[in-house]
Amino acid sequence: MLGVENFITFAITALFFIMTPGMDTIFILNKSIGQGRKSGINAAIGLNVGVLTHTFFSALGLTVIIAKSAIAFTLVKYIGAAFIVYLGVMKLVNTSGLLEVNDENNLKKTAKNDFWSGFFTNSLNPKVALFFLALFPKFITHSKLEDPIPFILLGITYALIGVIWYLILTLFASTFSEKIKSNPNVGLWINRFSGCIFILLGLQIAFGKM
Repeated sequence: MLGVENFITFAITALFFIMTPGMDTIFILNKSIGQGRKSGINAAIGLNVGVLTHTFFSALGLTVIIAKSAIAFTLVKYIGAAFIVYLGVMKLVNTSGLLEVNDENNLKKTAKNDFWSGFFTNSLNPKVALFFLALFPKFITHSKLEDPIPFILLGITYALIGVIWYLILTLFASTFSEKIKSNPNVGLWINRFSGCIFILLGLQIAFGKM
C-alpha cells in the first residue's frame, strides 16, 4: 500500500510506544490536571503536530542529515534539552498551584501557549527523529525508501494514534482535576514532581548517549 508494508503491525507498534509513560504522557497529565480539559486537548494536538514536523523532515531526508551531521544534531539536541529544562524550572518556581484564575483573554493566550509548548516539546526532541529513523524504514518497501509518500503516510498514522490516545488520557485526567486543585498542597507537589521530571529528561537528552 503506497510503499508501506505490514501497516497493522506498524499501527500496533506505534500505539504501544505512545502508551509507554514518558515525557509526553507527563506533559499531557500535567496540563489536563493542572489547567483543565481544554489545556490538555490543545497540548495533545500540539504534540502531534510536532510529530508531523519530524515526518516532513523524514520525507525530505533531512532527518538523516541531522543524524549524520554532528554539528546539526548537537544543535537540535541542546535546543530541545534547554526548552524541556526551561519547562521544568517554570514548574519548580510556580507557587500558585496548578491552575490560576484567568480572564477570557488570558485563557485564549493559555490555549495558544499549550499548543506551542506541545509543538516545540516534540519538534525539538531529537529522540523523536531518531525513533522515526529507526522505525519507519522497517515498514517501507526497500525500493520506496527515497519516496516521501510512505514516510508521510506512516507519520500521519502515528500522529493520529497519538491524538486519539492523548485525548483519552486528557478526558480521564481532567475528571479528577477539581479534587486535586481543591488541595493547594497537592498542586504544589505535582508541580515540583513534574518539574524535576522535566529537568531530568532535559538533562538526559543533553548529556545521555543517543
